[in-house]
Amino acid sequence: MGCLQYKQIKQVNKKIYNMSKILITGGAGFIGSNLCEYFLGKGHQVVCLDNFATGHRHNITPFLENSNFRLIEGDIRDIGVCHTAVTGVDYVLHQAALGSVPRSIKDPITSNEVNVSGFLNMLVAARDAGVKRFIYAASSSTYGDSESLPKVEDKIGKPLSPYAITKYVNELYAEIFSKTYGIETIGLRYFNVFGRRQDPNGAYAAIIPLFVKQLMKKESPVINGAGDYSRDFTYVDNVVQMNERAMLTTNPKAVNTVYNTAVGDRTTLNDLVKYLKEYLSKYDAEIAEVEVVHGPNRQGDIPHSLASVEKAKELLGYQPTHTIGEGLKEAVDWYWENLK
Repeated sequence: MGCLQYKQIKQVNKKIYNMSKILITGGAGFIGSNLCEYFLGKGHQVVCLDNFATGHRHNITPFLENSNFRLIEGDIRDIGVCHTAVTGVDYVLHQAALGSVPRSIKDPITSNEVNVSGFLNMLVAARDAGVKRFIYAASSSTYGDSESLPKVEDKIGKPLSPYAITKYVNELYAEIFSKTYGIETIGLRYFNVFGRRQDPNGAYAAIIPLFVKQLMKKESPVINGAGDYSRDFTYVDNVVQMNERAMLTTNPKAVNTVYNTAVGDRTTLNDLVKYLKEYLSKYDAEIAEVEVVHGPNRQGDIPHSLASVEKAKELLGYQPTHTIGEGLKEAVDWYWENLK
């Protein structure tokens, strides 16, 4: 065998060795489908587990012909499905959940079944399968009634909604499983994530795609309250980066903990609408003239949210690539092409 051939084979073997098998629960959802796309693009094997309660088939249609992609249609509330999904998996990126504070207030039982019992099922299955690491979507709602800004990981308040309770329980279970069974876990407290494939439809649609859809139709968006509530809006590419860094870190101090997943900047709802009108008006100048309507504050909402991302920067090497403005420009371009 020639020296060049041997080097090429070593390189191929190294490439195969570095590829992982990743289970992404909720992989047909907004964040999950972006994770599927990214890791397939890196050459990894991706297993998507989804029951399509809130996810959409069209989000994963482009991946179905990829030989590295496998879809399991099932529910995390079924422990048998969870065991099947983790077979041979290196890493779990657990995104499956019923989001939305209002949804959890209306139906706390189902939110608990999915977000707590389903989460526990996935932890048990991951433990039994011996996965390398379990990364899960936590939530900024865990900060509850804490008024301190910026939000720092070890200072939280009391939950303000059933949803917040479920996400805090996730963190408690993950910590206990790490200490008791030795499974490595990392929780990512997402702060108001937005971007391509975020669903603008339905009773619990997130604010950015909902406002974009309304403005495109020249309908007045309704802001809850005076519009001075603020959020640390986080573009989905920053979230994908955090998942990858959490998955691949070799820093022993970086595991078995939680991280804020955000930008470290806050934007009021009034400013958000100004940005959206500005970026959309390049496609249709009349959008700039659409009036905004103000309604009552929403039950369970916290007034302000701003994350410290210093812990993620220090331990994971996180560097956000998109500010709110940069992210909104990309998101608006995607929505204009895909919502018309």
